[in-house]
Amino acid sequence: MPARTSHQQPIRVAIVGTGAIARGSHLPALAALTAEQPLEIVAAVDVSADSVAAFCADAGIAHPYTDLDLMLAEQRPDLVILCTPPRFHRDQTVTALRAGAWVWCEKPPCPSLEDFDAIEAAEGGAETGGPYAAIVFQHRFGSGSHQVRRLLAEQAMGRPLVAHCQTTWYRDEAYYSVPWRGSWSSEGGGPAMGHGIHQMDLLLDLLGPWSEIRAMAGRLVHAVETEDVSTALVRFENGALATVVNSVLSPDEVSRIRIDCERATVELTHLYGHRNADWRITPAPGVSPEQAADWRDFGADVPSSHEAQLRGLLDDLRAGRRPRSSGADGRTSLELVAALYKAAFTGHTVRAGEIGPGDPYYSALHGNAPGWAPEPAA
Repeated sequence: MPARTSHQQPIRVAIVGTGAIARGSHLPALAALTAEQPLEIVAAVDVSADSVAAFCADAGIAHPYTDLDLMLAEQRPDLVILCTPPRFHRDQTVTALRAGAWVWCEKPPCPSLEDFDAIEAAEGGAETGGPYAAIVFQHRFGSGSHQVRRLLAEQAMGRPLVAHCQTTWYRDEAYYSVPWRGSWSSEGGGPAMGHGIHQMDLLLDLLGPWSEIRAMAGRLVHAVETEDVSTALVRFENGALATVVNSVLSPDEVSRIRIDCERATVELTHLYGHRNADWRITPAPGVSPEQAADWRDFGADVPSSHEAQLRGLLDDLRAGRRPRSSGADGRTSLELVAALYKAAFTGHTVRAGEIGPGDPYYSALHGNAPGWAPEPAA
């Protein structure tokens, strides 16, 4: 393990992209963890000199840059956090990895499985302790998801049978006025890719591998290239059946996961993040109150958050081990999104593992499907 990542020396962090997600989520997470451990934000990068200068002045960061390569050469960060639009993620991640930095990349990870595989090919290996690239999937983390993941893995509540995964949000025309949104080439997809991927990732983290998917997608309101609503039916390897709904057309916004097991129903209802109180476990008749109380013992309340995921990522960086939501573990959610689009645009059932090199949905999530690529709705 390099000496600069020892517990005595601070991990050097650089932030690329200085927009809302960097300010609202990443800076607070870094500030909280700086109080716990050796950590230093050494630089920030943005194409706008004015934006990065203001960002650095507000956050007390010494070195603003408009050139990623120059920053990597001069500052040699241990960790690069990418808060840029998805179309830049592949090149920026590969550049940072080749410079020896680990990467923590905002979702969506990149606009295609081909891009993701190129990123994974640029990573280091176990023998070198990285560097690795992880995706921001913060909903996996926190005390509630940890407890439910354990209960499901142990089948404490019996086999999982039926599940529902819902991301029904609302986005108006002003939201899509940002140039890179709603475009296949820059965002990679619509609500399935840019919004619902968080809950879909959590569902996969809880239930394990999926085996097949059927889907529909529509462009009902917004004049964009991508869909604005999708629905899907998913079968998991463990036999469970799930429905998935992703929408940006829903004034009553909610994020929800529900899993019916043989002995209990687990339900999570929230919007952009969850705490222990957002999880509900309803036992089946015949389950003792003591058993139900044990299931509901989530421990100390650790919310899902960038901070919770980053804490584990920094531990992994110091130890030189692959972090969660990287490599195959990070790819699985993007593969499900790609399969959802292929199933919706072809009308066929798509099976896990079938989208690879040579498949049009491997290099572009819309697969150049007629009517979807790249003409916007009228």
